[in-house]
Amino acid sequence: MPERSPLTPFPTRSGPFASGRPRAVAAVRLSCPTAGTTSPSRQRSAVRHCADRLGFTLVGEASDVGVSARTTSPFERPVLSSWLRQPSAFEAVIWAHVDRAVRSVQHMTELIAWARLHGRILVFGMPEETLPLVVTPLAEGSVIERCMALAHDAQREAETISARLTSAHAALRETGRYGGGLVPFGYRKAPHPSGSGWSLKPDDETASLLRSIVDDVHSGRSLIAIARELNELGVPVPRDRHAQLQGRPTGGHRHGRDFERFRWTSGTLSKVLRSPSLMGHRTHGGTTVLDATGAPVLIGTPLLSDAEFEALQVALAARSNGTRRPRSRTTALLTGVAICGGCGGRMYFAARKGYSYGDYMCRATARGDVCPAPAGVRADWLERYVLDCHHRETGRSAPATREELLRDGVRVTVAKGRRGGGPARTDGPDTSRLFFTIAERTGEPQSG
Repeated sequence: MPERSPLTPFPTRSGPFASGRPRAVAAVRLSCPTAGTTSPSRQRSAVRHCADRLGFTLVGEASDVGVSARTTSPFERPVLSSWLRQPSAFEAVIWAHVDRAVRSVQHMTELIAWARLHGRILVFGMPEETLPLVVTPLAEGSVIERCMALAHDAQREAETISARLTSAHAALRETGRYGGGLVPFGYRKAPHPSGSGWSLKPDDETASLLRSIVDDVHSGRSLIAIARELNELGVPVPRDRHAQLQGRPTGGHRHGRDFERFRWTSGTLSKVLRSPSLMGHRTHGGTTVLDATGAPVLIGTPLLSDAEFEALQVALAARSNGTRRPRSRTTALLTGVAICGGCGGRMYFAARKGYSYGDYMCRATARGDVCPAPAGVRADWLERYVLDCHHRETGRSAPATREELLRDGVRVTVAKGRRGGGPARTDGPDTSRLFFTIAERTGEPQSG
């Protein structure tokens, strides 16, 4: 999927709108797109009707299809967030309805606060009412209360839907039926033997490949080497293979970038090889679902016998050297902010044994990539550099949090360092290889 501009032109009916009118962005969102859905086009029609009625000119569209409003705030959505970071490009944002914008009281609070801070207008179509709901920067308390009440209703509706789906999936797990979602690698969907619903059967194209991967693990090959070979051969990752079987495009949006196809990593491969689904088990949260007698619920034909799966886990555990531990949420300030100049990928914090500080390092190898110029820089130096640049650009005195840096669109690109440098290497970072940017403002590399 090619890199797309966040400023997508809005399709008009009859040429440009009249000039001199306030500019507005059409915001379209849908959680679960299907082949026959007409929701996006109906939303666009409702937004266009609001714009015509209120005298706005639509200058662009923020279309986030496949994005949940329950779990993703407007400031985290791939396309809409790009517009919200550029409030000077428009005067208003228009949604077809409140639930297209938010399904959370907290997210509505954040959206209104943003609009007041930047002097922007929020418009909700509300087709069931006579007039759209318009929230100006100076909106009265009654308007804000109305927004909060609608957001609360949307939140309760989302919670009800979620509870209903949870109950339905629990019933499907107990009966060994495939309840939707990502099909485990090595399988594909098939009619359930009972004639009701779906189960899983081995996928001819990936089941044999999976067995060869297991053989490679037993022969001593590293997961990184296997993942790299899978990428070179063009083997789709589980998510892309699932999309192929569903007749949908591969790839998608991740970490602020668009990908035509996703790549294998050692982590992705480890997750596949450790899943009990290889034995045909129904899983939930990564563990086997048991029936009333304590036996595994089977959802498909086993790809590995119980003994083969156990032998595979022993082989994987032996190479992990007892270092596997539950994944924790990162506290590193610059995760998602620091970018490797060699490959354009994220840099991640790595602790230094015996030192009070660590480093931000390129992790292309863990993604199954080979970076031509992997960058690394001492963490406390890079964090101080970014906070100083952020302070100069924004004028804020308090140190920024990671969430604030991401919300402001801060990025720092780090080029690979050079050997040598003498005593000056211990004084601080070589700022000539650091490039700081924030939203529409761009900082120049500074000489050391």
